[in-house]
Amino acid sequence: MLGSVLALAWAVVPAHADTLRVINLSIKQGHFHPQTVQVPAGEKFKLRVTNHGPAVEEFESTDLNREQIVTPGHSIEVYLGPLKPGRYKFFGDFHPDTAKGEIVAEQEKP
Repeated sequence: MLGSVLALAWAVVPAHADTLRVINLSIKQGHFHPQTVQVPAGEKFKLRVTNHGPAVEEFESTDLNREQIVTPGHSIEVYLGPLKPGRYKFFGDFHPDTAKGEIVAEQEKP
């Protein structure tokens, strides 16, 4: 029976989970680091956002239709893509004047 449960659990894990590109983004003192993230257009990826600050922040992007709270000392994972070539802005909802950034999706050159 345990084997059946483990087999079922394995079946629901996406096959691409281990191969997904992970991009780390930090929040410190009301700023995102780095402020610009470059990704290949047309690929899915995972953005890992870690809050190194003392207060709650919110990763938000109207361009990407994402909004997620990041508590101090913790990380969130945001699955994105595949994106068309272009620039997608994001910001910290609790520090909108300073916590700004963008994801730049570029078509890879042959």
